[in-house]
Amino acid sequence: MTRYTLSELYQRLPLPMARKTWFTNWFNSPYYHQLYAHRDEKEAKAFIERLIAYLHPVDHATMLDMACGRGRHSRTLAALGFDVTGVDVAPANIRFAKRYETSHLHFEVHDMRKLLCSRCFDYVFNFFTSFGYFDQVHQNELSLHTMVTALKKDGILVMDYMNSPTASRQLVPREEKMIKETLFVIERHEDDQYFYKTITVTDPLLATPLRFTEKVCKFSLAELSDWLQKQGMRLQEVKGDYQLQPYDEQHSPRMILIARREQ
Repeated sequence: MTRYTLSELYQRLPLPMARKTWFTNWFNSPYYHQLYAHRDEKEAKAFIERLIAYLHPVDHATMLDMACGRGRHSRTLAALGFDVTGVDVAPANIRFAKRYETSHLHFEVHDMRKLLCSRCFDYVFNFFTSFGYFDQVHQNELSLHTMVTALKKDGILVMDYMNSPTASRQLVPREEKMIKETLFVIERHEDDQYFYKTITVTDPLLATPLRFTEKVCKFSLAELSDWLQKQGMRLQEVKGDYQLQPYDEQHSPRMILIARREQ
């Protein structure tokens, strides 16, 4: 079996690949935002403010929000006085986010498997389990490599990932949500490697229902720690929730890794 370095893998990765993935189709769909419109903006803002108070960035620090969605975290970071760039694979998300651009807040479409820049940012953030979407392990490694490469020496990476044991224990197999006249049927299951969420959308305006399936890897702390170390990062701390309490593998809802680039 042929093996490639990360740099060689980047050269071999075709740009159109993103168009064929579940996440570009789903994240670009208006139904995605309709289903998740309830996400708490105040809670997200409070988390960012708490995180920044903990990290103590210098004034006007440069920050990258990788897989920024519509930019809710990016906007809060920029409002706190930092120079922020948000990138996301979904053009619809970036079109929405660009409404809020300022002299120190910018957005662009970017696939996280492709290098963005080298040693450009003091901080790189990856919030709300915006990682682990790919079937092939090396593509997840490429995504992490993109984030690490974008950091300056001594820069900080913050990865906010689900905690798999808690997610497994709290998994709800099926639920229905009626939002205006649209019915969302959400079915969840898991195997040894992934969590799956299938969303069936029934809208009176559609001739037939639409179906999307989210798929996210079950990474453990040990796996992500090992990947970070191989990328030249030193894991400094792991938090277990958005209140930044210590991580507990069996009970924490989140796994928030804070690592520093040493090279």
